[in-house]
Amino acid sequence: MTCYTFFVPTTQPRYTITDTGSVRELLNDAQRRWPDVTDRKQLLLRLAEAGHTSLRIGDEQADATRRRERQREALRKLPGLVDTEALLTDSAWR
Repeated sequence: MTCYTFFVPTTQPRYTITDTGSVRELLNDAQRRWPDVTDRKQLLLRLAEAGHTSLRIGDEQADATRRRERQREALRKLPGLVDTEALLTDSAWR
């Protein structure tokens, strides 16, 4: 039987990660988190995906915080920009 190995050329970077030290700790923790995944490569990919999700959630939370602060600032400025008494008496609409 003949076995052929094919190499796919790419201009994209490739990464080599050795399952030792802190990487081993990460993968061991991932194994405890996802005991159904036994392939270490799959654990590494799942960790990368979980990290990406965490970053996106962090970005969304930061955006929401900035948006709330802009809203608070607008509400602080509102009394100086709008005559609420005029709005309540309908004189602003005439």
